Amino acid sequence: MNFKVVFKIVGRVLTMEGIVMLLPMLVAIYYGEDVWPFIIASTVVTIAGMNLACINASKDFYIREGFFTVALIWIATGVIGALPFYYSNLFPSFVDCLFEACSGFTTTGATILTDIEALPKGLLFWRSFTHWLGGMGVLVLATALIPTIGIRTKYLTQAESPGPVFSKLVPKQAQTSKILYGIYCALTLLEVICLKLAGMPWYDSFIHAFGTAGTGGFSNMNASVGAYNSMAIDMIISVFILLFSVNFAIHFLLLTRRFKDVIQSDELKFFLVVVVAATALICVDIRHLYPDWTQTFRFAFFHVCSIISTTGFSTTDWLFWPYFAQMVLIILMFCGACAGSTGGGMKCSRILIMFRVIRREIHSIIHPRSVEVVKLDGKVVEEKTVRSILTFIGCYMMIILFVTLIVTIDNLSFGESFSAALTCVSNVGPGIGIFGPAGNFSSLSSLSKLVLSFTMIIGRLEIFPILLLFSPSAWHRS
Repeated sequence: MNFKVVFKIVGRVLTMEGIVMLLPMLVAIYYGEDVWPFIIASTVVTIAGMNLACINASKDFYIREGFFTVALIWIATGVIGALPFYYSNLFPSFVDCLFEACSGFTTTGATILTDIEALPKGLLFWRSFTHWLGGMGVLVLATALIPTIGIRTKYLTQAESPGPVFSKLVPKQAQTSKILYGIYCALTLLEVICLKLAGMPWYDSFIHAFGTAGTGGFSNMNASVGAYNSMAIDMIISVFILLFSVNFAIHFLLLTRRFKDVIQSDELKFFLVVVVAATALICVDIRHLYPDWTQTFRFAFFHVCSIISTTGFSTTDWLFWPYFAQMVLIILMFCGACAGSTGGGMKCSRILIMFRVIRREIHSIIHPRSVEVVKLDGKVVEEKTVRSILTFIGCYMMIILFVTLIVTIDNLSFGESFSAALTCVSNVGPGIGIFGPAGNFSSLSSLSKLVLSFTMIIGRLEIFPILLLFSPSAWHRS
């Protein structure tokens, strides 16, 4: 393990994080608020990052270093991102600050805040901006902005990129990162403009655009998107949630007019079918709660988009819906968005491949001598990838059960503990019971908050980079 180059990269990313803290500081200045939390945090982080970035290191960098670096960066990002909250003296403890920061950067959207609107606008801006930074990936941003130090940057983005298969849009990874962030910024700005035209203030438009782009769900309102009671705003956010939930390679294919490749995407078709089917099922189940089909569709479609994308925005407390509708939303938490998007969950491609593996196994039982391969988008999925997906799903379920066990120490019901574990590892935000759309995580013990904070990072990095930290062989220099 080349520790020097690992810490050098960590230092560069921390320096970048310290610099971007100046943006919420400008917001605080504009609204005449206390800027010292950002000045202190930015100074501490920038100095520490620059010192690490000056380490003289060799350029030996392979996939092991890539996974190790990504894991350390995301843990450090959570700790560093908590500093503005901590120095504001508005949070009960550093553990609460860490929980909020990890929830922000991992785009989970779970919160310990009981009165969101009481926080200064600068802090709320930083809170939502962490969604935007973490949505596409801290390392993708770093690769696009930070000059290369001669290492294989594909190992960094490969470890951070969501989904079972990693691919580049163009031969050079740095150029791929720039294309991705170009699309990301363009869609974010377009949503800001649309929300403003729909009647939302500029500040609120940026806050909710950040939450939508990162599929995170932090709002500056206690009632989330429901505070605006606007069908236009609901539909705008729903549509943009779907846009950010599909693989960004699809957007690139559309821009380059490769429509045939878009149509051949099995994952995109599966994702859209799930959205339509879930919306239809919930509409039928909750029809008696609303005066007409327009209102029924409005709330059903919004929350299906919000949950399957793992955004977590809400316009109403869906815990008052029938249990069938609630169960549909919980299943969507497992499914998640598309690979290569800003969404969380297991990812639609993994679910689709798992179904096809099950079909193959059933077919092999009926026809023992037949040989059948698993395909996605018309291409054969390697057995190594299939094995990795099945291992991932197994680890995913084991982590949920283990975290559920830890959270039950707080004397919560199995349903609440399980939903807390599921919503954090899937980076969704709301769960059931006290963790519902109208609830929060403030009542948990410090142990549960720390475990759930770590769980959010595990879910965001899709397990394996974090598991690598616990492997003794990963720490060997050879």
